[in-house]
Amino acid sequence: MVAGGKRMRFRACVVIGDRKGRVGMGLAKGVDVQGSIEKAVTSAKKRLITIVTERGTIPHVVNVKFRAARVLLKPAPTGSGVIAGGAARSVLDLAGIKDVVSKMLGSKNKINNVQAVLLALSKLQPRKKQRDEKTAAS
Repeated sequence: MVAGGKRMRFRACVVIGDRKGRVGMGLAKGVDVQGSIEKAVTSAKKRLITIVTERGTIPHVVNVKFRAARVLLKPAPTGSGVIAGGAARSVLDLAGIKDVVSKMLGSKNKINNVQAVLLALSKLQPRKKQRDEKTAAS
């Protein structure tokens, strides 16, 4: 509250990505919509993460909880596409992942869902290359 009454502010949640394995999210408030979007884009650029992908999908299953939001990401066969809903689909598309299965569990809060997906993507590890038995025997 201020002397003249309530002060309106706008909050923007922006997800940016290059579709080549880098994605980030920014959240900001501003006096007008355009100002809050600009602040959120600047914040998202500062928080870009690089994602490990293998042949257009993720290397392994990951299950993550962020606050009340839970997300399950599973690799999918080539040609399956992004099987995800809502906020998860946007993040996975912007990350450049072509084939993945996702399930959101536990929360309808879109901001927490986006952060849960980003946390899950940051937990991905590249698969260890299996050693050839012949080289291991030598």
